[in-house]
Amino acid sequence: MRPRSHLPLLPLVLATVGCQDVRVGSPSSLWLLWLVPLAVAFYVFTFRSSTLLLRRFASPQLLARLTAGVSRPRQYLKAFLVVLGLAATVLALAELKYGFVWEEVTREGVDIVVALDVSDSMLVEDAESAGRLSRLERAKREIADLLDLLQGDRLGLVAFAGTAFLECPLTLDYGAATIFLDTLDTDLIPVKGTDLAEAIRVSLRAFEGAGSTSQAVVLITDGEDHSGQAVRAAQEAKVAGVRIFTIGIGRDEGAPIPAPGGGFRKNRRGEIILSRLDETTLQKIALETGGRYVRSVTGDVDLEQIYSQGIKAVLEDQELGSKRRQRWEERYQWLVAIALFCLTLEPLISPRRRRGEGHV
Repeated sequence: MRPRSHLPLLPLVLATVGCQDVRVGSPSSLWLLWLVPLAVAFYVFTFRSSTLLLRRFASPQLLARLTAGVSRPRQYLKAFLVVLGLAATVLALAELKYGFVWEEVTREGVDIVVALDVSDSMLVEDAESAGRLSRLERAKREIADLLDLLQGDRLGLVAFAGTAFLECPLTLDYGAATIFLDTLDTDLIPVKGTDLAEAIRVSLRAFEGAGSTSQAVVLITDGEDHSGQAVRAAQEAKVAGVRIFTIGIGRDEGAPIPAPGGGFRKNRRGEIILSRLDETTLQKIALETGGRYVRSVTGDVDLEQIYSQGIKAVLEDQELGSKRRQRWEERYQWLVAIALFCLTLEPLISPRRRRGEGHV
């Protein structure tokens, strides 16, 4: 660890020379440093202008008598205090930090795997009243909102249709999870259909070796299960101590599935295929594992309910890892003290010469 300094003025010097041991908490405030040279220019202009005007107004003999009681060094001192106080104030606003100590940071939370249905039925546009938002788009937006809510929890992503794949392993890097989320689409998995059982089993495998017993699966789907093994897979999750929270997207009356070339998909008899929300299966899965089922309704923050009132309410946070980080020492207090001292002292200094002071 590099040596730390406790000299109050040293951060100013180090910041000037660009030392790597200096950090700035609010870099945008450094733009205010332009006020310092402007203040210097103002005082230089004022002093010179006043001298030129006085020389034009009076003769040298009269000028000497008029300025006999004025101390130019005291005026310079007052100007210096104002400039120094201004500079110290700006640097204090910039939150200068100098010197650091290493500290151990422990991350606590739960492990969450979000399994997202990317089958063709998720293209149905019945996720909002206007009918312009598909089920998949709505689900991805909710997952993005969940990433903003996470509090030190690890998150993984599973995409499934007729089979399932782990797209993003459990991670604390929410930025990376967002990148994987953006790539999820109905063309990702070539095997068509919806296999909820496979989605659950792949999600369970994502927890292997995680070293945590606080684990939850969030299953987002329209609930159409073509395998018929979803409840059995939920029983396996129960044995493993994993709770499954389900979110159903879609409507009971169903809606037609868009076809790639336009129009809607039809069966062999030429009838339009309707995709309906199967709430019964999703409720059974959640009930079997002690989880919770929520139906996605336009305007509701469904994943927020699942996360705050479900996962965080029933699962206990566990240590998920630790890392060392640098904690920088705040030095703005010294700068505030300097600014207060200068700006308080300046009005107390009289610009007039004391008795006994020589004429300058």
